[in-house]
Amino acid sequence: MQEAIKGGGEQAIQKQKASGKMTARDRILALLDPESFQEYDLFVKHAGVDFDMDKKYLPGDGVITGTGSINGWPVCIFAQDFTVAGGSLGYMHAKKITKIMDHAMKMKVPLIGINDSGGARIQEGVNSLAGYGEIFFRNTLASGIIPQISVILGPCAGGAVYSPALTDFVFVVDKISKMFITGPEVIKTVLGEEISMEDLGGAKVHAEVTGNAHFYAESEQECFEQIKKLMSFIPWNNEKTAEPFPRKAPRSRQYKIDNIFPTDPMQPYDVRDIIRALVDDSEFFEIHQLWAQNIVIGFARLDGKTVGFVANQPLILAGVLDVDSSDKAARFIRFCDAFSIPLVTLVDLPGYLPGIDQEHAGVIRHGAKILYAYSEATVPKLTVILRKAYGGGYIAMCSHHLRADFVFAWPTAEIAVMGPEGAANIIFRDKIKASPTPNETRKQLIEEYRQKFANPYVAAAYGYVDAVIEPGETRNFLVHSLNIAANKCEQRPTKKHGIPPF
Repeated sequence: MQEAIKGGGEQAIQKQKASGKMTARDRILALLDPESFQEYDLFVKHAGVDFDMDKKYLPGDGVITGTGSINGWPVCIFAQDFTVAGGSLGYMHAKKITKIMDHAMKMKVPLIGINDSGGARIQEGVNSLAGYGEIFFRNTLASGIIPQISVILGPCAGGAVYSPALTDFVFVVDKISKMFITGPEVIKTVLGEEISMEDLGGAKVHAEVTGNAHFYAESEQECFEQIKKLMSFIPWNNEKTAEPFPRKAPRSRQYKIDNIFPTDPMQPYDVRDIIRALVDDSEFFEIHQLWAQNIVIGFARLDGKTVGFVANQPLILAGVLDVDSSDKAARFIRFCDAFSIPLVTLVDLPGYLPGIDQEHAGVIRHGAKILYAYSEATVPKLTVILRKAYGGGYIAMCSHHLRADFVFAWPTAEIAVMGPEGAANIIFRDKIKASPTPNETRKQLIEEYRQKFANPYVAAAYGYVDAVIEPGETRNFLVHSLNIAANKCEQRPTKKHGIPPF
């Protein structure tokens, strides 16, 4: 038993630690509550017989599986052991993982997978590929039923990367995590291009560029703290709601809306500070913090209950929607809807990002994802229009037309087909051209358009805005609306499933 617990042995363990990595067993113990881990299948043996594999002993076949708890809540967990055959995935290795995945589905508890593997075990041939296929299938079955969390703490290459891609949240650690389909050597051989592992698929690349990672940490311990925090916001499964916490007021001395929100309509501000001014204890847990920063997503609490926030970020690209921000928001909206987490949307954007690059990158298809996600969601949906809400962006950001339950607007809200400047230039083109003082006439007509259309009262007159409220009233309106919508029941047409614009 002691030999099995030691994994690849003392020399391999020291090599693992020398590379700045914890062992698989130490990772599990550091993440889970003290003395809560119960291990299964410790004595499983690998199934390889070719290439002298029948003469090799691989403790636990290179993966540790079991159950435990985080913050007192049960979880199923597996951790690949790089000290044993490089954590390579063979038939029994995969069978251990799929067994704990089946347990997680059956017991309706979250699944956490710690990936640290050299990939498929070549000596076992197609059985290794079969193992990956079985894992991918279960990832898909579990999607929307239990939360699935992937932690990349070493290499994760080739087909192995698709399991994390199918899960809900991916965590990476600087200088430790590596994810790619084909490694640097293959790229050099096929394309003649040279690139390091870090630049190809390191933690920062996936946190900032590809968006494949939701959370980035400087160390493994910081990563584990992020996971623990995430687990405090989400439910065990799709039949439960997230555990409520004691209600706390926002830290109003530090986050006061009147001090955060500028009087100048052209001046940017950090929408995260607006969120903190509204939520319990001003605690906002941001997701995808480093990617597609023109939109902000994350969890917070209102009146002790978990809510998901989606907010345009005026600090970055004026908060426009584009290819990446649409993908980022849409996936988060669908997670919240699957796990009964109400959605709060804060709107301040000039619309979708124009440009040849965006059009050729498929902004039509990607932009439609956020429309689809909001329309499909049946959880309570609350929207607050802070400032600009122009064109398709107004519709996309959870308007009444996509069945928001409550839409509020601040007096500073401008709801129109386009901004006053652009609209006046089109509508009054001839009038401006014929004027002896075109600049003065343009200014006058822009202001006329703003007064007539670019305000919340026109939309409120049609019932598209439920109430025009003062910024300081926002938290009370949100809390009240969430309580009203707590038992919301919305019937949709019967169908097998919809077809999102993937």
